[in-house]
Amino acid sequence: MQQQLEIAVKKAFQEIYSVTIDTVEFQVTRKEFEGDITIVVFAFLRFVKGNPVEIGNKIGTYLKDNVEEIADFNVVKGFLNLVISDSFFVNSFQSIYETENFGIVQPAENEKAVMVEYSSPNTNKPLHLGHIRNNLLGYSVAEIIKASGRKVYKTQIINDRGIHICKSMLAWQRFGNGETPESTGLKGDKLVGNYYVAFDKAYKEEIKQLIAEGKTEEEAKKQAPILVEAQQMLLKWEAGDEAIVSLWKTMNEWVYAGFNETYKALGVDFDKNYYESNTYLLGKDVVAEGLAKGVFYKKEDGSVWIDLTEDGLDEKIVLRSDGTAVYMTQDIGTAIERFKDFDLDELVYTVGNEQDYHFKVLFLILEKLGFSWAKNCYHLSYGMVDLPSGKMKSREGTVVDADDLMFEMTNTAREISQELGKLEGYSNEEKETLYNTIGLGALKYYILKVDPKKRILFDPEESVDFAGNTGPFIQYTYARIQSILRKADFDYSSSISTIALHEKERSLIKQLQLFPEVIQNAAKNHSPALIANYTYDLVKEYNSLYQTLPILGCDNENEKIIRTKLSKKVSEVIKTAFGLLGIDVPERM
Repeated sequence: MQQQLEIAVKKAFQEIYSVTIDTVEFQVTRKEFEGDITIVVFAFLRFVKGNPVEIGNKIGTYLKDNVEEIADFNVVKGFLNLVISDSFFVNSFQSIYETENFGIVQPAENEKAVMVEYSSPNTNKPLHLGHIRNNLLGYSVAEIIKASGRKVYKTQIINDRGIHICKSMLAWQRFGNGETPESTGLKGDKLVGNYYVAFDKAYKEEIKQLIAEGKTEEEAKKQAPILVEAQQMLLKWEAGDEAIVSLWKTMNEWVYAGFNETYKALGVDFDKNYYESNTYLLGKDVVAEGLAKGVFYKKEDGSVWIDLTEDGLDEKIVLRSDGTAVYMTQDIGTAIERFKDFDLDELVYTVGNEQDYHFKVLFLILEKLGFSWAKNCYHLSYGMVDLPSGKMKSREGTVVDADDLMFEMTNTAREISQELGKLEGYSNEEKETLYNTIGLGALKYYILKVDPKKRILFDPEESVDFAGNTGPFIQYTYARIQSILRKADFDYSSSISTIALHEKERSLIKQLQLFPEVIQNAAKNHSPALIANYTYDLVKEYNSLYQTLPILGCDNENEKIIRTKLSKKVSEVIKTAFGLLGIDVPERM
């Protein structure tokens, strides 16, 4: 419609004023005025001098006479409000109704891919609440980009080496008495995480002891025997010590099995895993090449740096004096590896905002090294998740465990559902599936409806509210529509071309029309919040129609048909939109 109007407006100016205009500025008509789409007349004053109201009336009259879909118009100051005919909306809705997977674009055959990295956990502890936001964001952004018509690969890099891994290994050697996930009944990631906490406890005790013996706090922290032994263990791992590498493999396998259970419960997946143990040496050759080209420089102690002060950043080390890599070196090498492994056009890193500076530096270094794709690297930076109880610390064991939180969400959904007492006729198995669907839906929606850059204060009970901007409220509307459709004992598949639409029907059709554009914007902005809040707005429009107009109880056959079809399409769009957020919808609730 907008394209058609733009052509007509340009033609109007040519015929009325004999001038050529290059653009037409459109807006959604404000609710207090009659109309569906507004043209900003002020923008034309650079082409035509005169009174904006007079210009608006002339253009409005031309459009009403020459564009079939324009039923009426009004001019408010410098704004031309156009009323679009019911037939346009009916035909538009019929097209939407007949479109399978409305809003979803299939990728072209030769389309280059986007890689989205998320999760990227350490193998010394289970996933926690912060990982939940990371996983939900990364997975949803990947699904949204895929829906916008791109090929997508989902990946994670597992941080499976380093001193923090050795701390868990050493604590297990000292205090574990050979226990395993099988012997304890614990998930492997939880078992290993317990030893990370045990290490920290023993380390603190040793520091206290050394301070009591006269050491300074700084000396005590460096000289604590358990830390020194963990550092030695890391050196042995890097040297390929058979016993250490064997223990490392065993404990990592425990953790991977635990992670996979959590990912399955959370409903996220990956196309490829990268492991830091395989990538930590990557990038060193690139640094050598960059040194030869003058991108990097060497200091007297042999360390290699890059000077980014002219770009408003600082100097950054890329190779230590002993020749070992730093994280930046690895990230340079891993990025290059990924573009070699896959035919990528874009690489999205889902990482918390405490790493904003790191990614600025990484992308700039890649650009200076001559990689043209560096400009297509994007840091999906997100704020932390807080709980009313305060900040989380892994090594002290005060983290909110991801599995425990999902279990708590299911329990909260169970309690609220039982209070509402709406589950007569459900088997116990059906009830448990529903509690899980509602609980996880509440968790995911609460986190994803917030702009990624914003910090979140997560309140589990508030998220499971069945009213307001929540997952369960939207799920309930979907289930209500399914109930309506089950009761629809007539054929509502026939097309309707002429019908006088109620304002509630027009509003709902307008909201449906926006869905493809919302997907494209959400993909472009890497923001699931745009999908979440669009869905809430759609549901509000539908519920407003539901409360105002009869659906199956209409006397007029055409009204009954179009309202039933509207109900069906709204439910399909809810299901599609929630699918992009990784949320299931229940058929009954």
